[in-house]
Amino acid sequence: MKPVEAVATAWSGAPLPPELADLDDRFSVAFTDVELAGGQCRVMHPRNADDLISEDDYVKDERLPYWADLWPSSLALAKSIPDLATGPGRLLELGCGLGLVTIAALRCGHEVLATDYYPDALLFTRRNSISATGREPSTRMANWREWPLDAGRFDLVVASDVLYERAYAGLVADVIAASLAPDGVAFVADPGRVALPEFIEACDGRRLDVTVRTKVPHDDGAIHQVITIYEIRNRAK
Repeated sequence: MKPVEAVATAWSGAPLPPELADLDDRFSVAFTDVELAGGQCRVMHPRNADDLISEDDYVKDERLPYWADLWPSSLALAKSIPDLATGPGRLLELGCGLGLVTIAALRCGHEVLATDYYPDALLFTRRNSISATGREPSTRMANWREWPLDAGRFDLVVASDVLYERAYAGLVADVIAASLAPDGVAFVADPGRVALPEFIEACDGRRLDVTVRTKVPHDDGAIHQVITIYEIRNRAK
């Protein structure tokens, strides 16, 4: 399905940058409407994420295109952002995927740096953000194993469903520790992934305190999950 004309232009009606307009030709796309604070937004995404699997990427570092799906945890976190992250601030999203959480943060007035390991995820995030908010976030390709320390510190760090591999427990904890401002707060939405217990332990070793902020039930046909949103703060001295 081709995008409707309104999606192929920026908020103002001006043409999109070429690298964003080209997504129509590079991917077979579909759209999902999501109700967020500030009204419904239409998220453009690849029609079938399995079509994007690259054997070369998998051999290199077992990368799979998880970014190309709308996951329940991202829906839960995006819908919770207005209650969790009150007041505009500098916000970092880890693993932005299609940009749904970034959209919610932009609508709340935050200055957003959206990061992902896949360049195409950053392009979809930019395009969906422009379509939904008229604003474009800053984006940066980032590897948790080689986190760019020049990214700086943030008032808010957010991530959804990033603990699906055990190796990510310490890596995500490291990035949060390196990125969180002294009085900042991080929110990680998780459906009970394999690395969660090790992540909580890793945070403790980095003087980060983890508490349960809220639980969000998710029911969609055969999918029944409870998404837990964890709050992470620097430990008081």
